[in-house]
Amino acid sequence: MRPLLFCSAVVLMAACTRVVGGVAVPAFGIPPRQGVNGVKVDEILLDQSRMRAITGGGEHLTIIPSMDGDSPVDIEALAQGAPRACRFVYAETATFGPDIAEFHKTSFQNPPDGGLISEGAASYRDVATARGAFGALVSTVGDCATSEQGELYVGEWNADANSLQVRPGGCGRDYRVASLALLEVTFCGFPPSVSNIVMTNIAANIPS
Repeated sequence: MRPLLFCSAVVLMAACTRVVGGVAVPAFGIPPRQGVNGVKVDEILLDQSRMRAITGGGEHLTIIPSMDGDSPVDIEALAQGAPRACRFVYAETATFGPDIAEFHKTSFQNPPDGGLISEGAASYRDVATARGAFGALVSTVGDCATSEQGELYVGEWNADANSLQVRPGGCGRDYRVASLALLEVTFCGFPPSVSNIVMTNIAANIPS
């Protein structure tokens, strides 16, 4: 049986790109913060109505209780059991690095279809720091991929100058660095095209 990886609601929690209309709002009960040089993570993320529209989950798509937070979460019990290079799967501090200025992540579930999807954004003090965090993540994923259990934790992966895709089995993680922000979408039970649309819409909310 696979480790929990991306496919557990506890942990979580292709070519189609389109922007869904609507105004971003501060997400789900967390007091809005000041932002960093005009980038506000609370306003970057999509509200529940837009997530429902993009995923097609309608009223069945709901926020997972206790999985809407403004601090990175590490699941130590699972991270300790993973190879060192692969602990980022369970440790958001390893994913986003130590230099976060602001952070917000929300996870959703669609129980009738067994779907899970999360959206996250970390902002940094400047573009160089954001790109440094992204570069470190790409390096970490590469190290995990070449480890003995890389196929299990990472599977197929691809990275370019601004984006990273990780596909272990039927689930996945997408990352994009844009301006001062590092964006993340994780998913199970949805096609990669849904993750791509969510990512495109989040990125569109970042001031140019």
